[in-house]
Amino acid sequence: MARERAGSGLDNQGELIAVAVQSIGTYEFPSRSRQELYGDDQLVHVLWRNNEMFCAAACFRAPRAMTWAEFTAGMVEPWAASDPSFVPGSTQAWILDDDPFSPQPGMSLASLGVGHKSLLTFEA
Repeated sequence: MARERAGSGLDNQGELIAVAVQSIGTYEFPSRSRQELYGDDQLVHVLWRNNEMFCAAACFRAPRAMTWAEFTAGMVEPWAASDPSFVPGSTQAWILDDDPFSPQPGMSLASLGVGHKSLLTFEA
């Protein structure tokens, strides 16, 4: 009997396994993470690309008026420092929501275009 490889979505011949999903109806409830619930803050997702320790983005609650320098020094670098290979100040090749991004240290997250639930990715 053929066994599916765990977590791969492929059978033992390498064929994609289709899984049926049945909807229980439309979702007609307000999101519990919508911007209006955070006042002057927003959620910002940060992903360290190609890092073997972090498999998913971290989510930070940050004031929209926070400068880029404050955001990276106060939130991103302490999180990234949990990886022993991280060197503060080594972040590079930033991408904001799929577009190359060159942040200015003194500008606010809002003025840089970092919005609620934006995804920032970097390499180090």
